[in-house]
Amino acid sequence: MNLAAASTATSLLRLGRRLFSPTPSAPWAKILFCSSYLTGLNCSPTGIITHQFWHSMSTEKPASMDPKQEKPKPKPQPWLIVGLGNPGKRFNCTRHNVGFEMVDTIAEAEGISMSSVSFKALFGKGFIGEVPVILAKPQTFMNLSGESVGAIVSYYKIPLKQVLVIFDDMDLPFAKLRLLPKGGHGGHNGMRSVIDRLKGSRDFPRLRIGIGRPPGRMDPASYVLRPFNREERAELDFTLQNGLEAVRILVLEDFNKSATFVNSAKPLEQFS
Repeated sequence: MNLAAASTATSLLRLGRRLFSPTPSAPWAKILFCSSYLTGLNCSPTGIITHQFWHSMSTEKPASMDPKQEKPKPKPQPWLIVGLGNPGKRFNCTRHNVGFEMVDTIAEAEGISMSSVSFKALFGKGFIGEVPVILAKPQTFMNLSGESVGAIVSYYKIPLKQVLVIFDDMDLPFAKLRLLPKGGHGGHNGMRSVIDRLKGSRDFPRLRIGIGRPPGRMDPASYVLRPFNREERAELDFTLQNGLEAVRILVLEDFNKSATFVNSAKPLEQFS
């Protein structure tokens, strides 16, 4: 092909691009180029250029191969997991401290140290999977638990939907778990304090651990400070492992899956 023919071909291509750019009213537009005009040969199917071709040339974007341009995954938001109880050896392994025991179970399983003291609580930071968690056991005594919880929530700006409070409940059968998305204090003084310090909000999840009702006419205040017998201890340890799994599902997946797991968990007696 001589220079004159090449120049003519280039001019025709430019003219075709201007005159026959794709429009909704002429989707059938075609440009027929006869190769014989340009090269002295007969026309062939390769001489047909459709409007779709022009359209693809003007709008098609090359796929990016740069991995740096991919949007990074959002970082998971931290959870605050609080167990309620009373500090001191006198209250260790009593019914009122099952919230503490649940946090200890989580800390041991996930390798989180609880040796530091901060915000009036035994305090630890770590991860469940890739999700950051803060574990806390308020040392204010039960009835003032909210002083610690409120300070942690405020300082770390943790959304209430990711604040899990774990506590004992006399209205549940012994070693029974119940996970709720929100609710009142149910007469529990520790929860009453937490709600007060969260400006009256009740919209945070809670894991209740049943300790059963006191026998006969026993004073409830005395009952919650009673230790567990051997059978109760075995049953509670089994429940704490179920609670650990429920917390993992809650943090790594969602509330509904965790609640389903809790509601379908079988008591230890069904395995014996």
